[in-house]
Amino acid sequence: MWGIVPAMDLSGVRRDVVLPVRVDPEGKVGPTKDQARGPRWRSSSHGLYVPADVDATNVDQRIVEAAAVLPEDWGAVTGWAALAWTGSRWFDGTPWGGGTTRPVTLAIGGNRAIRPQQGFATSEERLLPGDQEIVDGIRLTTAVRSVLYEVRYAAGLGQAVTTIDMACYDDVVSIAELHRYLVNLSGWTGAPLTREALSLAQENSWSPREAGMRMVWQSAAGRPRLCCNVPVFGPDGRFIGTPDLVDPVAGVVGEYDGALHLGGAQKSKDLDREDLFRTHGLEYVTMLAGDVADPSRFLARLAAAYERAAAVPQSRRLWTLERPDWWVDTTTVAARRALDERSRTRLLRYRAA
Repeated sequence: MWGIVPAMDLSGVRRDVVLPVRVDPEGKVGPTKDQARGPRWRSSSHGLYVPADVDATNVDQRIVEAAAVLPEDWGAVTGWAALAWTGSRWFDGTPWGGGTTRPVTLAIGGNRAIRPQQGFATSEERLLPGDQEIVDGIRLTTAVRSVLYEVRYAAGLGQAVTTIDMACYDDVVSIAELHRYLVNLSGWTGAPLTREALSLAQENSWSPREAGMRMVWQSAAGRPRLCCNVPVFGPDGRFIGTPDLVDPVAGVVGEYDGALHLGGAQKSKDLDREDLFRTHGLEYVTMLAGDVADPSRFLARLAAAYERAAAVPQSRRLWTLERPDWWVDTTTVAARRALDERSRTRLLRYRAA
């Protein structure tokens, strides 16, 4: 059945990728049969080829090679790959926490003329016209559909929550939009997991590790809902800092310190920041990269931080989460979408770090 369905037209792709081509008996727009079997070409999918020196690990290239097998008028790239194509920073096919790179998934509805191959998988779940859009020459499922696909097939609750958090980081979806679309997916694979993940997700987490730290803090320690990256002010309205996490009731702030924080100028800044929080009556706890696999030491430090926080008298709690009138809120998807371009560049510069 291969080759019966006209392939998607990729001529509109304007990125630094190499488009797959079919065998050309004259060798003008593709390899001849003999050339295709030689060392200078590799098969990108059944019946399609790219030069052998084209980087098969490049994310955009992987997406184009998978999309090339789609019919010309139906089916779309979905899941992490659709989000990556639209520029979502945290989606590159690598699972949160590492592991084997995952295949590109093609949403094909009931079209069984397409079969999974090396490098891409297929989903035959119901696909409606309104679920598809073309972005830079590639047909994708919409952001909401793509995110929910990832969440529904997540390996567990932690991965599902992180997926929502990181999609919200780039403002491609909001939690409310995901809730509205999920109503249409009752009975679908992963719907119960998705509902639970949405109840725990937040729109202002800045990295997968932050999301993981929050899950450990809230779930394993049985603590209340935390605030993500909210600004903390002194009683005079002066800005103190924006911790990764804060328990607004107990007065405990938490930071995740990865490799960037291990030494040099950054370490010095981190120590000054910790001292400033403590001076204002906030207790401080840090999760390190080594705590990810075994969070027991972090949980012990967390318990100690709560004990210290409980001993801080009210007179020493010189902090508030109340924002001064001049402060521009960027803690929700709606607030960030409402920013003009100049304000986005200035207020969301942390995204370029």
